[in-house]
Formats: sequence, structure tokens, C-alpha cells
Amino acid sequence: MSGGELRSGCCGPARPSGTAAAGPAGRAPYVSAAGAAAGTAAGREGMVRLEGAVFLMGSRDRWAVRGDGEGPVHEVSLDPYWIDRCAVSNADFGAFEAATGYLTEAERIGWSFVFTGLLPSGFPDTRAVAAAPWWRQVDGASWRHPEGPGSDLAGRADHPVVHVSWNDACAYAAWAGKRLPTEAEWEYAARGGLEQAAFPWGDDLEPGGERRMNVWQGRFPDRHTRPDGWYGTAPVAAYPPGGHGLHNTCGNVWEWCADWYAPDYYASSPRENPTGPVLGTVRALRGGSYLCHASYCRRYRVAARGSSTPDSSTGHQGFRCAAGAAPREGR
Repeated sequence: MSGGELRSGCCGPARPSGTAAAGPAGRAPYVSAAGAAAGTAAGREGMVRLEGAVFLMGSRDRWAVRGDGEGPVHEVSLDPYWIDRCAVSNADFGAFEAATGYLTEAERIGWSFVFTGLLPSGFPDTRAVAAAPWWRQVDGASWRHPEGPGSDLAGRADHPVVHVSWNDACAYAAWAGKRLPTEAEWEYAARGGLEQAAFPWGDDLEPGGERRMNVWQGRFPDRHTRPDGWYGTAPVAAYPPGGHGLHNTCGNVWEWCADWYAPDYYASSPRENPTGPVLGTVRALRGGSYLCHASYCRRYRVAARGSSTPDSSTGHQGFRCAAGAAPREGR
């Protein structure tokens, strides 16, 4: 393992250079054709079809983080596509690993990043991220062992899989006969038909006092009031869906998108089916996570953007899949 600097952002820390477990940055590890065929058997079950649409992407939100590139607001046109109603769960990912024998990058490298509040009392003092000491490098942490050795998935089969890199997410998607959504597809689906609203249900974080997403409540990072009982991830369908039928597009886990990320991309992105910059060093993440809190991170809005290196994995990054769709006859 490299002794490089542990870098951090709201989306989570990035691996030091030199620890990648699979080829050039951005290249998904190989999955056999036989394995990919096995994953397509379920077809489009669990997905929602969205017809071609034109929408306003980005935001002028006063809570936008300077430098994230949420603007300018611009018109985008999308072809029809399918997208998962829920993030990929531990049960889903377990079926993939059982069918293919795939090992995630965290499993091959031997460690991943874990939020310190989820570690048991007396856990050994492992290396922390200087800019965000609530992140700890934990040997043995992986999707099977989210808090490291001694932890497991008991009671969490329906929670989103975490400790998966962008490369891992692409490998799963290929096996399932799908792909990752573009940032534009993700945002349109998450908006649920509302124009320029902060959340899938409107602009009020808790309309009528009702909790609609899994984000930190209390004083971050040492006091969580747990008003809905969740400390860490919640089930992938724990909250009501938005207008397009998607669950948990805000909070719970950051979700990988297909695109390379650049903060200035919106200024010149194409109107038709944008797919992000041609090249880059970090991949786009969307949606925020259970660690987002208004005191430091308001990236739990549908227009908010994040990024990380393709080989990075943490306890609050997951993904959902998408797939192309043929136009309906007569359209």
C-alpha cells in the first residue's frame, strides 16, 4: 500500500496514488461474457422507463458550493432510457459476486475508508484523513465487512452496497446488461418532474416536519439524533419515491455516474444527451449521503455535484444503474 496523502472532500476521501488494483484509471475490471449474460436474465425488473425529455439541468441554488460547477442552468434533451428505482443493494451485489467470483478493489487492495462514528468502541487507532478526521483507513473494510473485520451484512441485505469504486460499479453494470447513468440522466430522474426544485418533492427539506431522506441530524460528526432510527445507511427503499419513481436520490449514499467530472463542463456541454468531458481524473458522484449536514455539506440536493477517483471506495458511496431504451412506436 502506498504511503501517499489521504485526500478528502464532502463526497469522501480518495485513495493515494499508486494503490489502484485494476489497470489504468477509469477502466472497469474485466467481467466475462458468460458472467455478463447471466446478469441480464432479470431484464428491466426494478427499473423505471423515462421517455425522451427536455429539462433545465443545474441550479442557481444559494447553497451551491463554490467550485462544484452546478451552473449555469442549461437546457438538456435526453433520449428515452431506463434507470433503477433503487440503488444496488447488498443482496444485488452479492448475486453478482456469487455468479462471477469478482473481487472489488477494496477487497484486492485490502482496505477502505470508514466513518469513525460507525467503528466499535476501542477500535485500533488507524490512519485518519487530515482534512476530515472522521474518515479512517480500515484494513479489511469492504462491501462484505462495511466497518472492517468483525462486521457483516446481517440485517442489511436491502441496504445499498458500499465500499464499491467506480470501476466496481461498471463491472456490476456490465454483468447486469446495464451501465451507469450519465449525470444528466441521473439529475432528470432524480428531479421527478419538478423544475429547478432543490429536492424531488420541492424546496422544503422536511415538508410538514416529515423526513424524506437519510442525512445527518444533530451536530456533525459527534452527535446524531437518529429521528428515523438510521445511523449509517438505510434500506434502498426506506423513503417514499419521487415523481419518477426513484427512491433515495437524496441522502443515504453518494451514487457514481458514468461521466468524467469537470467543474466548468456545464458552460459548454452539448444540449443533446451530454456525457461529460472526454477525459478527466475523477468521476462524477450525485445525491449526497447519510453524512451530509447543513453545517458543512448541502450536497444532498438534486443538482449538487461531487467527484472522486475511479478506484476510491468508502462506506458512503454506492450506485444505481441505467440502460438505453428504444423509442416507442408512434413517437
